[in-house]
Amino acid sequence: MRLLSLMAVLALSACAPSAQVSKARPTAATEVSFAPLQGFAPHGSSRSNAEIARDFLDLSFAMESGRSLPIFTRFEGPISIRLAGDVPPTAPRDLAVLIARLQSEAGLPVSLASREDASITVEFVPRAALRRMAPQAACFVVPNVSSLAEYRSRRGSEAVDWGAVTRRTRAAIFVPADTSPQEVRDCLHEEIAQAIGPLNDLYRLPDSVFNDDNFNSVLTAFDMLILRIYYAPELRSGMTRDTAAALVPGLVARMNPAGSGMGGQSAGPTPRDWTAAIETALGRKGNTAARLRAAERAVSIAQSEGWADNRLAFSYFALGRLSAGSDQTRALGAFSAAAAIYARQPGGEVHVAHIEMQLAAMALGTGSPTEAIRLADHAIPIVQRHENAALLATLMLIKAEAMDKLGDSVGAAALRLDSQPWARYGFGSDTVVKARMRDIAAVASGVGKG
Repeated sequence: MRLLSLMAVLALSACAPSAQVSKARPTAATEVSFAPLQGFAPHGSSRSNAEIARDFLDLSFAMESGRSLPIFTRFEGPISIRLAGDVPPTAPRDLAVLIARLQSEAGLPVSLASREDASITVEFVPRAALRRMAPQAACFVVPNVSSLAEYRSRRGSEAVDWGAVTRRTRAAIFVPADTSPQEVRDCLHEEIAQAIGPLNDLYRLPDSVFNDDNFNSVLTAFDMLILRIYYAPELRSGMTRDTAAALVPGLVARMNPAGSGMGGQSAGPTPRDWTAAIETALGRKGNTAARLRAAERAVSIAQSEGWADNRLAFSYFALGRLSAGSDQTRALGAFSAAAAIYARQPGGEVHVAHIEMQLAAMALGTGSPTEAIRLADHAIPIVQRHENAALLATLMLIKAEAMDKLGDSVGAAALRLDSQPWARYGFGSDTVVKARMRDIAAVASGVGKG
């Protein structure tokens, strides 16, 4: 399930508005060309195999709620995926790209289908209808149904309880039709990965979409490795964790030989009070002061747990986000602490790029346009590699404002023009794009600090 509550990570400051939902279709100019994402390679993982095996088991035998799953389940045989409902114009292409990656990188027998008996149906419906079903979710996946109408009729029954599934045969994914192309694409990646693979998310994972921090927009090399293991012929639906645990280390060693003999990080369980603090800090409920206290609580819990991983970094990131509008010195310290941890994590470069966007906005707002440009220039190629159009457009627009401050109005205008396809893909309608441009201009002029 992709959460709404953490979409605020793209906000420019603690007092900037949350991302808006597009009420109109995006304009036709939403085609963007991302640099090729580094995909699965047998020798490409920087993780130890012991760490990967532990992560695989923790992802596969629990749900996001913390509920344990008694057995391993998956589709046994070819997997077909179809689109239904009010399909956005960008969705077929993005699904085709995803299916090609699942075939080539994870080796999965996945194909596009048009028949109603497809293994997985992705149905596009109005966001308002989804919020009535799952208020905190941007999109979600349900077993044993093929439509929202069918889910409504079975809601609350064992038929749609993942914990009661013994073998996957059908699933439906529900995605808002009235949102940005990037959110549609992100939902396709995360929900299809959960429909066919692990149902859990782990905040400790830095290089995965199986993490509700939402830093990774599309399936990573680690995710493809997890899915490849998930469909290894040695595993099958109905296995217990103990049975799978006896097999998984050998599978990981075979599929990721580079990870053999590497030392891994220890990772204890994530207590519910830390998760609740993070969800409050970056959620939509509560005033800024309450959310700031929640971020402070998350940092305190992470420190007391002795973590030095993604969870401590994310705690500092939340603290920096919520301090930026009122105490920039504190925000800078928190962001610096987060960046130092992320820089040591596998795939942490995109997390650092998110922080650099925040720091660039702060530099722009405090009269340091040269520093804003330096930060943006470092982050832009990383963000493009990680296929985050919304963040890329934001960085380009920050840089354009900084160029204006330095007297390069011609270069700034050209950069704003170049940013438009990314902004439309990332944010949706022209109304939302223009609102984001106004937000950044306001930061540059010092309006609305705090």
